[in-house]
Amino acid sequence: MKRTWWKEAVVYQVYWRSFYDTDGDGFGDLEGVIAKLDYIKKLGVDVIWLNPIYESPDLDNGYDISDYQSIMEKAGAMETWERLLDEAHQRGLKLIMDLVVNHTSDQHSWFLESRSSKENPKRDWYIWKDPVNGEKPNNWRSYFTPSVWQWDEPTGQYYMHSFAVQQPDLNWENKEVREAIYSMMRFWLDKGIDGFRMDVINLLAKQKGFSNAEQPEKIDYLGNNPGIHEYLQEMNEKVLSHYDVMTVGEIPFVTPEDGLKYVGEDRHELNTLFHFQVADDMPTWDMLRYKEIQQTWYEGLHGKGWNSQFLNNHDHTRQVTRYGNDQEYRQESAKLLATMLHTLPGMPYIFQGEEIGMTGVRFQSIEDYQDIAMKNKYEEETQKGREASEVLEELQPLSRDNSRTPMQWNAGANAGFTSGDPWISVNPNHTEINVEDALKDPESVFYFYQILISLRKEHDVMVYGDYQDHSKGDPHIYAYTRSLEDVTWLILLNHSNEPNTVSLPDTLSISGKKLILGNYQEIQQLNTLQPHEARIYQL
Repeated sequence: MKRTWWKEAVVYQVYWRSFYDTDGDGFGDLEGVIAKLDYIKKLGVDVIWLNPIYESPDLDNGYDISDYQSIMEKAGAMETWERLLDEAHQRGLKLIMDLVVNHTSDQHSWFLESRSSKENPKRDWYIWKDPVNGEKPNNWRSYFTPSVWQWDEPTGQYYMHSFAVQQPDLNWENKEVREAIYSMMRFWLDKGIDGFRMDVINLLAKQKGFSNAEQPEKIDYLGNNPGIHEYLQEMNEKVLSHYDVMTVGEIPFVTPEDGLKYVGEDRHELNTLFHFQVADDMPTWDMLRYKEIQQTWYEGLHGKGWNSQFLNNHDHTRQVTRYGNDQEYRQESAKLLATMLHTLPGMPYIFQGEEIGMTGVRFQSIEDYQDIAMKNKYEEETQKGREASEVLEELQPLSRDNSRTPMQWNAGANAGFTSGDPWISVNPNHTEINVEDALKDPESVFYFYQILISLRKEHDVMVYGDYQDHSKGDPHIYAYTRSLEDVTWLILLNHSNEPNTVSLPDTLSISGKKLILGNYQEIQQLNTLQPHEARIYQL
């Protein structure tokens, strides 16, 4: 397998609206990202993934784009964005942008033309269907609403939206649509960006015939349909292959076998992907399932394609809350999860605040939440007559707002995020968990991340080493090796609130072996791991 810069990279995700506000309007902005570039550089990462900054009505936090080649006023101006790119490059940081091309905003000029009449030249740029027997064209459900179809009274047809009503899906069968998207991609690549994170990229192709789904609540019929690989190969041939950039596809509903079709090095589509078997199959931590997922993806991609490692992002609850212990063992747990993600095969992604162990949040009222998916689901469930408090409690753990609260810079007002009223409430625990305190504490989660990232840069075994799980069947201990040529590292993790004994074959004895990194200051017993203890040995 070829060695490339992006395989060796660590990516830091900047959800800019919650990162740092410089003008006091309550929203983070591009000036705020520039102001904190030295902080990001200090962590040691290589690549910044910037969530959408394009012109948008901002109904879905920028994922409803009304102009792909302009900057949202909340974020700043094109000149500011260009300065951000330049300042990042001066520090040796690369910048990748969100590519959101399954859908646009209903305020995009393309859609305004498309819905103006059935005869408009752009009518076929979106997916329009006649009623079937006076009803919606089929029973498909969208991510955010009970149906993918929205009635348009003036033209007497339905349009398709896989997400919010205000996010109509583009018709990728139309060659003019594809060429317009490719032109837009070249616009940004020619400005010097270093790649794209591709939003729900496997949803571009739709099922032929638009037949009813047997189980409409299982929305996997929205993705991985015939034609998707032809679209991505065309995109690669016409655009991506002409630039030295990285691409990562957000690809739900995918198995390792399907995943390889997207990222196989002989396929000429994408470099790497986010799959969601962890996020979708594990609402809470399940060690045995997690090991199984890691094993099948390693076997499926080994030597042929590249994986990504993440447990949280702007769509998923913060990892130490969802998958760790955000109370008694918050720091140990945060360090354990970091150790795991940075030593497993694939590219590690860090979501802003993860590096200081930020936690999820529970707001007391639905009015405090901004997440459109959660709010729509809340309305849908309460309209069925369910108790509002019960619905809120059910939706809180996985609300996307868990990860969208402002970055906690200090213990002061609004966590140092803004001098104004923040667009979403700050987590009250910012007085205990914040960057200022983390940077003063040599044992903080931040400096542990810094060490992990520097180790990855110095030791190829963390990037290219073979993987072997030596703890199958153990529900708490995860013990695996990474091996490259004559170097073998052993990673030991106790994902539990109790001490647990490690059982290893004689060939993996840790007695007398070099401890490279651990998240406890002292090892109490060689073969017993303390709660949420993580160790890395060189054998």
